[in-house]
Order: sequence, then C-alpha cells, then structure tokens
Amino acid sequence: MTATANLPRILMVSSEASPWAKSGGLADVVGALPAALAGLGHAVGVVIPRYMHAETAPATRIIARLPLRLGHATYDAGVWEMISPEDGVTTYFIENAGFYGRDGLYGDRHGEFGDNHLRFALLCKAAIEISRLLFRADIFHCHDWQAGLVPVYLKTGAGVDPNFLHTKVVTTIHNLGYQGYMEPAKMAEISLPGWLYRPDLLEFWGGVSLLKGGLVFSDALTTVSRKYAEEIQTPEYGFGMDGLLRARRASLTGILNGVDYSRWNPETDPAIPANYSAMDLRGKEICKQELIREMGLPDAAIERPLVGIVSRFASQKGFDLIADIAGELFADDLALIVLGNGESRYEDLFRRLAYQMPDKVALRIGYDDPMAHRIEAGSDMFLMPSHYEPCGLNQIYSLHYGTVPVVRATGGLDDTIDDSPGTQTGFKFSDYNGRALLDTIREACAAWQDRRGWKDMMIRGMKQDFSWAASAAEYSRLFTSLHP
Repeated sequence: MTATANLPRILMVSSEASPWAKSGGLADVVGALPAALAGLGHAVGVVIPRYMHAETAPATRIIARLPLRLGHATYDAGVWEMISPEDGVTTYFIENAGFYGRDGLYGDRHGEFGDNHLRFALLCKAAIEISRLLFRADIFHCHDWQAGLVPVYLKTGAGVDPNFLHTKVVTTIHNLGYQGYMEPAKMAEISLPGWLYRPDLLEFWGGVSLLKGGLVFSDALTTVSRKYAEEIQTPEYGFGMDGLLRARRASLTGILNGVDYSRWNPETDPAIPANYSAMDLRGKEICKQELIREMGLPDAAIERPLVGIVSRFASQKGFDLIADIAGELFADDLALIVLGNGESRYEDLFRRLAYQMPDKVALRIGYDDPMAHRIEAGSDMFLMPSHYEPCGLNQIYSLHYGTVPVVRATGGLDDTIDDSPGTQTGFKFSDYNGRALLDTIREACAAWQDRRGWKDMMIRGMKQDFSWAASAAEYSRLFTSLHP
C-alpha cells in the first residue's frame, strides 16, 4: 500500500497487538486499526515489546543494541522489524530479555510485576528513538497507560529536538480503570523530574499515574465509544480523573472500535462446525448442536435458550450480579456456556454452578480462541452484564453471528445494541442490580419462544456494520486536523 504524501505518518505505541501479544480488546484494536489507516493512505508503524510469544513473528533484527537511558541506568534494547506485505504497516518489536522475556505481559500468579514502570518507560523511550532513526512520525498514537510517558518525554525532554518540533500526540483510553500507578520515589528511575509531581501534572492521590501523564501532555484524547467518553467525565466512571477529563473535554473524542470481519464471519469462519449467513441460517442450528455436545450438556439443551459468555473474570464484567440471581436464573429453562479466566472468586462461582447444575451450566477455564468462535456461533444469546464497558467487542461479534446480545446499557454496549421496537438487535438493562439483569434475561428468553420474531432480530443484527472502515476514517480526520 502506497502512502499518500500529504497525510500524517502515524506511529502507534502499545503494550499489545494481536496476534503477538494479547490480554484483551486493546490487542485487537492495535492489530486491526493500522491496516485500516494504511488503506486510507497513511504510513503507519507500530511499536510493541518483543514478548516471548512475539518471538515467532517473521521479523528481522535491524538494531542489535540501542542504548536507552532511564534515570542513572542505561538499558540495551534490540529492534526487530516486520513489514506487512498486504498493507505496508511496519511493526517494530522492542527486545530486552530481562524486561519482556517473561511468561506474562504485566504480571504472573504473584501479581503485577514490580518493575512495570521501567518496562514501559523503556518502551516509550524506544518509540521516540524509532521515530528519530527509522520512522519519522507526524503523530504518535499512544494506547493506555503503558504508552503514557511518550508525550511526557516529548514535551518535557525532547521538545527542543528539531525532529519533534511539529510532532503531535494522541492518547487513546481503552480502559480508565488501569492507570499505571506508582510511588513518587520511583520517578527518578524513569527520568521524570521532580517538578512533575504536582496535582495538575502527574501527581495522583499521593502517587504518580503514568496514564495521567498521557492525558495531561497529549494534544488530543480519544476513547473507544461515544458513551464511554461521556461516562468517564462523571465521578461514577472517572476513577478519580473525571475532573481532568472534564477540563479536557474539548480535546476528547469517542470513536467506536471496529471489528475485523475477516476473522469474525460465520460465512467463512474455519473454527466453527458449519458456516451460515443471514440468507441461510441452517448452519447455526448445527453449531448449537455441536457446541452442546462439545461442552457436555445433555442433548435436551437444544430445546432451551443457550446463553454464552466469553470474558475475563473481573469485577468490571458484572459477574457479581450472576452470583446474586443464580438460584432464580437456573430455575428457568435455559442453559449457560462459559469460557474465561481471571479473579478466583468468579472462577469459583462458575465452577460451583457447573458442579451443582451439570445439565444447565458448562465451563471452560482459560482462553481458547477457536472455542470463543464456537460459542459465538452456537449460542442463542450472549451475556455481557458489565458494570462498565468502554467499548466491548464480543457483543459486536455476537451480532454478526446471529447471537442476540443481552447487555447492560453502558459504554460501547449502549452504543452498539438497539432495543427499540421494530429495529431491535438485542436486550439492555440500565440499573446495576441482579433483579434488572434477571428480568432482562427472562424477557429475552420469552422472545426466543417466538421463532419468527427472533429470526428477524437475528438477521437485523447480522446486517449491522461495525467494520473498521468508519472508525479508521474518524481517526484519520482527527490525525489530519492535528497535522500542520
């Protein structure tokens, strides 16, 4: 893909990018948005760590030793380059075995790594050097707290460098709940001068927030849905940063994440037992039958509404509501299939439900991408009762697979699901309590009994278009408006 000369050159900085490093939706965004921007004529580069799983990437080491100074120490980084033949996007993998050669992106079973501030400060320093040496960036597009130091370093350290006189920074908030919090005593370790420890700069509730650095020093801010852009300006969803975000509201834009329909398409998906489309839904019934058998539910479950969950098990995701209503929920004639892992209390919850009701609840602990596709294809409904959800992707996948979403009306879930009569694509509830969730699931199960009406709803959902084309165009307009 040939870049258009008058469009800004974009260098993305992220801790994740699918398929080389993934813990959630951030990786899917950074895995797909660069190609969509390249399709519009931008030259795009991506900078991520070379974790253990990225060692299989078809990349070439182009810099064996790039010395990067943090505080009083100098760390050596290697740089590996991979250029996509399809779209020309260049990915730069930052190598440092001590920091990135671990079995975990941010932590292990003992908790978060204690040197994450160093690990991602090194990433930010490396990205700036890559722009200086290899890929001149007009716009740095920084993702979440792990890239929050890029604008801080540029505006407080490299501002006099002619390479960056006109360089702009956009920071995208994927989840405000993760803020890169550290002790003030560690500032010197990552080359942050003490004068930045002020309430209007990096100080945050007695500590330092690397995300706050990104929010303060970036030229523009985005987040991953219009509704979430509104929510994070309120005390309920602002995680202590709502005042700052209200002050920067003129620079804050909500741009809904897109999805990669080349990977999530029931017509071509190789991971599901039968393909199908909005024009021919026969394969979906086969997918349900095979999913029920694979997960060990009785054959009679084919006659019940089948509800799917694919998720991290975190308090954000609303599983405490399921715990509140489990007794009443499973008195109804439905079945539940769950895939995920995370907080032990929720793993234990679903283990207990599967043990107590093996004819109604099936569980797979862990993450299994082909299984996630089969749950999307084989379920009748997909459940996302999130306390907050910046964007959410699974509800969009579900729509495309004819699997009707049941969601809480928050963030991107509210933006993407329509529960209006005549145009309905799913079911939503607003109040965050078990009763509201139970009533909405029961409403969906009652609607499922009307097979003609349910099929119409499925088809409306399958015809929705949440591809990256529209979202990438919004990003392109934003980047171009910042480019002198």
